[in-house]
Amino acid sequence: MTLKATPLNSAHRALGAKMVDFGGWDMPVNYGSQIEEHNAVRSDAGMFDVSHMCVVDVKGANTRAFLRGLLANNVDKLQVPGKALYSCMLNPEGGVIDDLIVYFLSEDWFRIVVNAGTADKDVAWMNAQNAATNSSVSITQRRDGNDPIALIAVQGPNARAKVWQVLPTTQASTENLKPFNAAIVGDTAFGEAMVARTGYTGEDGFEIGVPASQAEALWNALLAAGVKPAGLGARD
Repeated sequence: MTLKATPLNSAHRALGAKMVDFGGWDMPVNYGSQIEEHNAVRSDAGMFDVSHMCVVDVKGANTRAFLRGLLANNVDKLQVPGKALYSCMLNPEGGVIDDLIVYFLSEDWFRIVVNAGTADKDVAWMNAQNAATNSSVSITQRRDGNDPIALIAVQGPNARAKVWQVLPTTQASTENLKPFNAAIVGDTAFGEAMVARTGYTGEDGFEIGVPASQAEALWNALLAAGVKPAGLGARD
């Protein structure tokens, strides 16, 4: 079976990463020492390629009502642009299809990040429910195909300062960003970026979404700023 590769695959290999099959994706488990990578995240700043996760944009006048029927948690809690919510997507029997994070970006634009292994099933279910409920929303998967988005999580006590060093135009809109909030910044050196505080390593930091074509350049800039690459082993 041919493994899927993120836009950062070449960068991982250039750093000598040990690559493994992670749910059908060719992903780095470590770059030599997962203990050192773990310690970097705990004491300084580390970065993880999470581009195997799938961004899905849902747009249209009926988006809020559509998601209200699709998700377990109530999207009516999301009233301030950038606010995020952890939730689950359910089937009609109440069974969990996937857990996810949903971001409210505007009244007709919500962004969902779903898990890598269930992305195709998730999008198919969303499309089926869109048709069944005549919601007439647009559902755009942003991992594969046209206009893909890559995701890099920068975590650790010094993570935010190093992100601002590399992405200075994001500081004004993210300096006071509370947990489970995000900001869209259009004027970075790496194109439009979504910067979020929704990580789960136990440390502070940002998750950054940029055009996939800019992912390696951003990764290398963070590397030059002293952010240590970290693999699946350190994350776990």
